[in-house]
Amino acid sequence: MFAPPPELTLDIWTELPSEFHSAGRESDWFFGKDHKTHSFLEGPAFDGGGNLWVSDIPFGRLFRISPEGRWTLAAEYDGEPNGLAFDTEGRLFIADHRRGLMVMERPSSGEVRPFLPRLKREGFRGLNDLIFDRAGDLYFTDQGQSGLQDPSGRLYRLRHGTGHVDCVLDRIPSPNGLVLSPDERHLLLAVTRANQVWRLPLHADGTTSKVAAFIQLSGGFAGPDGLAMHRDGRLAVAHCGLGSVWLFSRLGEPVLRLRAPRGLSTTNLCFGGPEGRTLYVTESDTGTILRAEIPGETL
Repeated sequence: MFAPPPELTLDIWTELPSEFHSAGRESDWFFGKDHKTHSFLEGPAFDGGGNLWVSDIPFGRLFRISPEGRWTLAAEYDGEPNGLAFDTEGRLFIADHRRGLMVMERPSSGEVRPFLPRLKREGFRGLNDLIFDRAGDLYFTDQGQSGLQDPSGRLYRLRHGTGHVDCVLDRIPSPNGLVLSPDERHLLLAVTRANQVWRLPLHADGTTSKVAAFIQLSGGFAGPDGLAMHRDGRLAVAHCGLGSVWLFSRLGEPVLRLRAPRGLSTTNLCFGGPEGRTLYVTESDTGTILRAEIPGETL
């Protein structure tokens, strides 16, 4: 194993205003959770105007946060939205745990509609996260309640233009966040219940081979959740249940640990800011957005 890396503390940038707290409301999504909260923020993604979008899974809400930290309820619908991703046309795609793949054709409209609610007449187990490649293909994870006891999660690819869906990999114990390497030759996949990040070579025909455990983590009550790739190839991993984000080198060596100032549910993250060096993190139990400037590669 490696020596403990240097540590920094994440700053609280903004938090969900009390007027949007949903304390007392019921949601089936809380099944299996230790406690209920007024929200559960996930899926951070920036639009073309520099606004940060986040989802609130149990209460079917999407929020838009301005660069100044002001919150707007952008949509509310009968679903459980998790991961978010914008395509090159500005459409917002949503990995919905209950309703499949959803889309907002015009994010300013507040209208959310089904895009791919099921596959081959079967519903998904529960979509979790998604990412576009430069060609416009969409990779997304179907996690459901899979885990070591039931490694039935899947990774899919929706091909741009044709709409054909490939199952890239199955028999995964809880596939979660995902990110592409800078050259898009590999996909990195958070496998939460195994406490691992897998590395998948991507072939031109949409298949993969020689899948490997790239990073082995430990601890926390969950495991690696969201992933984000710095443009220099370093990988940021949100470790849910440990209140931390790990930064790994291109070789998988830990180079930095960022701790949340409060809460243990560091669930997802993305890079933003003028130079793409600011890391934004959702801490879901407290409804806060954390951030930190990531030091240079020489750290």
